[in-house]
Amino acid sequence: MAEDTVDELRMLLQRTARRIRNNRADGTMSDTKMGVLFRLEGSPATPSQLAERERVTPPSMNRTLNVLEEAGLVSRAPDPDDARKVVVTITRAGEAVIAETRRLRTEWFSERLAELTPHERATLEAVIPVLRHIAEHE
Repeated sequence: MAEDTVDELRMLLQRTARRIRNNRADGTMSDTKMGVLFRLEGSPATPSQLAERERVTPPSMNRTLNVLEEAGLVSRAPDPDDARKVVVTITRAGEAVIAETRRLRTEWFSERLAELTPHERATLEAVIPVLRHIAEHE
């Protein structure tokens, strides 16, 4: 594939992802805060695990968690297996933010897909396995 084609494809995927991410229940919430909420969905984690997954420093993650906790979106409690550690869990309010964000993102994307021709939608559908392969490759 030609380098200019690779660049264009990369930029289009980034722009599309950014436009999807811009749809969120709380428009003031950063991508990092939203990422933490999504990562905590169904699976509590320690602050250090979250920092590693989000690729930020532990102090930066602690500041993020402070804001999310003050907003009532996460809670922290001692780890039942190791009292020296803290486990972060999403609250019902945090789950509501995720649910509404997911709804808004799906609605935005569905509206864009509805604007396409049947052939364009079929072409996108055919690309799903390729995009899945790219997305799952670490």
